[in-house]
Amino acid sequence: MKVNWKQKLTSRKFWAAVIGFVSAMLAAFGAGDLTTEQVIAVMTAISTLIAYIIGEGLTDAARAKRGNPDEPA
Repeated sequence: MKVNWKQKLTSRKFWAAVIGFVSAMLAAFGAGDLTTEQVIAVMTAISTLIAYIIGEGLTDAARAKRGNPDEPA
Protein backbone atom coordinates (compact mmCIF):
# COMPACT_ATOMS: atom_id res chain seq x y z
CA MET A 1 0.00 0.00 0.00
CA LYS A 2 1.47 3.32 -1.10
CA VAL A 3 1.02 6.41 1.09
CA ASN A 4 0.00 9.64 -0.64
CA TRP A 5 2.31 12.01 1.27
CA LYS A 6 1.03 15.17 -0.42
CA GLN A 7 -2.48 14.43 0.79
CA LYS A 8 -1.25 13.33 4.21
CA LEU A 9 0.85 16.44 4.84
CA THR A 10 -2.00 18.77 3.91
CA SER A 11 -4.49 16.97 6.15
CA ARG A 12 -5.64 18.85 9.27
CA LYS A 13 -6.52 15.51 10.87
CA PHE A 14 -2.96 14.27 10.39
CA TRP A 15 -1.44 17.37 12.01
CA ALA A 16 -3.95 17.26 14.88
CA ALA A 17 -2.92 13.64 15.48
CA VAL A 18 0.79 14.51 15.39
CA ILE A 19 0.35 17.44 17.78
CA GLY A 20 -1.81 15.31 20.10
CA PHE A 21 0.80 12.54 20.14
CA VAL A 22 3.68 14.91 20.85
CA SER A 23 1.80 16.74 23.61
CA ALA A 24 0.92 13.39 25.24
CA MET A 25 4.58 12.33 25.07
CA LEU A 26 5.70 15.61 26.62
CA ALA A 27 3.20 15.11 29.46
CA ALA A 28 4.30 11.49 29.92
CA PHE A 29 7.94 12.48 30.24
CA GLY A 30 7.23 15.30 32.67
CA ALA A 31 7.85 18.35 30.51
CA GLY A 32 6.62 21.56 32.09
CA ASP A 33 3.48 23.34 30.95
CA LEU A 34 5.43 26.18 29.36
CA THR A 35 7.68 23.79 27.43
CA THR A 36 4.69 21.80 26.18
CA GLU A 37 2.92 24.99 25.13
CA GLN A 38 5.98 26.25 23.25
CA VAL A 39 6.54 22.95 21.44
CA ILE A 40 2.89 22.75 20.38
CA ALA A 41 2.97 26.37 19.17
CA VAL A 42 6.05 25.70 17.03
CA MET A 43 4.57 22.47 15.63
CA THR A 44 1.32 24.22 14.77
CA ALA A 45 3.16 26.99 12.96
CA ILE A 46 5.31 24.53 11.01
CA SER A 47 2.38 22.30 10.06
CA THR A 48 0.38 25.31 8.86
CA LEU A 49 3.30 26.45 6.73
CA ILE A 50 3.84 22.99 5.24
CA ALA A 51 0.15 22.59 4.42
CA TYR A 52 0.06 26.04 2.78
CA ILE A 53 3.17 25.41 0.67
CA ILE A 54 1.97 22.01 -0.55
CA GLY A 55 -1.55 23.33 -1.19
CA GLU A 56 -0.24 26.23 -3.25
CA GLY A 57 2.06 23.87 -5.14
CA LEU A 58 -0.86 21.61 -6.02
CA THR A 59 -2.91 24.63 -7.13
CA ASP A 60 -0.05 25.88 -9.31
CA ALA A 61 0.43 22.42 -10.83
CA ALA A 62 -3.28 22.19 -11.69
CA ARG A 63 -3.19 25.66 -13.23
CA ALA A 64 -0.14 24.74 -15.33
CA LYS A 65 -1.86 21.56 -16.58
CA ARG A 66 -4.74 23.69 -17.88
CA GLY A 67 -2.22 25.61 -19.95
CA ASN A 68 -2.55 29.14 -18.55
CA PRO A 69 -0.27 29.60 -15.52
CA ASP A 70 -1.37 33.25 -15.02
CA GLU A 71 -5.09 32.46 -14.73
CA PRO A 72 -6.44 32.04 -11.16
CA ALA A 73 -7.48 28.53 -10.13
